[in-house]
Amino acid sequence: MNRKDYPADMSYFRLSLVAFLRESHPELVADEKFINARTQAALDIYEDIMKNGGNPLEAEHWANETLFGKLHFSKQDTLKNILWDEFSNKIPEDEARDLAIRLLPECEDVFALYTLTDDFAYSPEYELLYTELTGAIALYLESNELQ
Repeated sequence: MNRKDYPADMSYFRLSLVAFLRESHPELVADEKFINARTQAALDIYEDIMKNGGNPLEAEHWANETLFGKLHFSKQDTLKNILWDEFSNKIPEDEARDLAIRLLPECEDVFALYTLTDDFAYSPEYELLYTELTGAIALYLESNELQ
């Protein structure tokens, strides 16, 4: 089987990963080593499945599992959602993403108290994290006169 027999290539996986990182994990966008390793691993999985008689949908599924594994929970998305849900009367929705990026370093101590896994948002601890982050954001906004 040669490269023309299946549509996967390095740029497809790389572009998918970088677009996702920009949106949900901006702190990783500049990490070329991470991006290259994930991209190559996803491509390898895809090619292995196709070479062994798998179908493109199955190959893409497993390649995406490799590409996005341990990235499903996003600190930035969590902060952005809290800003939208709890502070929408003070922070316009179009400013929430930029503020969430600025809040990341301010909230790292809170995030560090939890083991963040792909399915963390569905765990009972998520509510505790959400509450603690809401308080940290409120204090940040108050001390920076954003409220």
